[in-house]
Amino acid sequence: MCDGEVVAAVQGLVPQLSTSAAVPLPEQVAELCEAEATVLLLARLDGAIVGMLVLVLFRLPTGMRAWIEDVVVESTVRGGGVGEALTQEALRRASAAGAVTVDLTSRPSRAAAVRLYERMGFERRETGVYRWRGGAR
Repeated sequence: MCDGEVVAAVQGLVPQLSTSAAVPLPEQVAELCEAEATVLLLARLDGAIVGMLVLVLFRLPTGMRAWIEDVVVESTVRGGGVGEALTQEALRRASAAGAVTVDLTSRPSRAAAVRLYERMGFERRETGVYRWRGGAR
């Protein structure tokens, strides 16, 4: 699944997702594709890869959980249902895996994404998200 086309697509989409994230190396994309806990979902339009989503599945003592990360759609086709289709497929796969919850985060500035997730039934949780950066200040 992680052929040159997939690597190139992921490398092209990551900068549209985050200006601070490094573009992944081909071996990092391959590792993502091969990892048991992650599912890289790709969307095609007219044969070209135009979107991606990473579904993370993990077991906790309280049950199977899922997390949606790195949802990005090519800027030229945003608003056309690609993000929704990717998210629906992620939810289908999470349910099939027995996940009792599916979480995701989205910055408030991404208003269209927030509206999409709310329309799809995601509820905003009043919780704190804490991040450790490995000692970097």
